[in-house]
Amino acid sequence: MKKFSTQNMKAGFLSVMLLLLIVAVWAIATAPSSVALTEISADELEYLQLMGKDPAAEQQSTSSFPRPSELGQAILSQLAHPFYDNGPNDKGIGIQIAHSLGRVAVGFSMAALVAIPFGFLIGMSPLAFKVLDPFIQILKPISPLAWMPIALYTIKDSTASGIFVIFICSLWPMLMNTAFGVANVRKEWLNVARTLEVGQLRKAFCVILPAAAPTIVTGMRISMGIAWLVIVAAEMLVGGTGIGYFVWNQWNNLSLANVIFAILMIGVVGMVLDMCFAQVQKAVTYVD
Repeated sequence: MKKFSTQNMKAGFLSVMLLLLIVAVWAIATAPSSVALTEISADELEYLQLMGKDPAAEQQSTSSFPRPSELGQAILSQLAHPFYDNGPNDKGIGIQIAHSLGRVAVGFSMAALVAIPFGFLIGMSPLAFKVLDPFIQILKPISPLAWMPIALYTIKDSTASGIFVIFICSLWPMLMNTAFGVANVRKEWLNVARTLEVGQLRKAFCVILPAAAPTIVTGMRISMGIAWLVIVAAEMLVGGTGIGYFVWNQWNNLSLANVIFAILMIGVVGMVLDMCFAQVQKAVTYVD
C-alpha cells in the first residue's frame, strides 16, 4: 500500500511538471514582440482598428493564438457566471453542458433499453446471432453523423435528431459487449442452474446477468465515451444549444480563448463520466 501511494505521488508530481512545461512552451511561443507601425499595411491597420485594437498604443503579438494568461481570463470569466442566459446565442457554459448531458442521457438510456435485451437474446441464442449478425456488421461501421441528414429529414427537430444520433452510436458497443458477456458465462454455472431446474427468467437475472455484468458495464462505458464525443460534433452541425454549439459560436466570434476553454471542459466532463462508469465497473467485477 505504501509503495502504491508513493507511486501515485510520483505520478502526480510528474503530471504537474509536464503541465507546467506545456504552459511554459505555450507562453514562449505566443510571447508578444514589438512591431513597428511602418511594417503594418493599411489593410492590416484597418482590420486591427475594426477589432478594437490600437497598434500605436500597444505591442502586437507575432502570433494571434491566445496566450496562457488570456485563457486564464477566459476560464475565470466563464466560471464566474456559468448559468447566465442572455438569449439564444449567449448562454453560460453550465447551461450549454447541461443541454449536452441531457441529450446524451436520453439517447444513451434509449440505447441501453434496446441493446441489453437484444444482447441477451443474441448471446443466449446461436440462431438469433446468425440471423442478426449480418445486419449488425453492416450498420456498426457507419459513422453516427452520417445518420444526421436522415434524422433531420424525418424527425424535423434538431434536439430529437441529436438524441437519435446518440442512440445509434451508443447502441453497438453495448449490444456486442452484452452478447459477448452472455455467451461466455461459465458452462459450470449454467449446468448447475439446469440441474436445479431454474427457470429461464430467473437464470437470466440470477446467473447470467451477474456473470456478464462486468462486460456489459464495459460496453456501457465505451458507449458513453463515444456518445459524449459525437454529441459535440452533432451540436456543431445542428446548432441551437449545447457545448458543441458553444465551441462553434465562439469560433464565429473569433474568441479562440473561449474555444480552448470549451475544449478543456469537454475533456473534463468526459473524464468525469468515464470515472463514474469505472467505479460502477469496479463494483460489479468479482474475483474468482
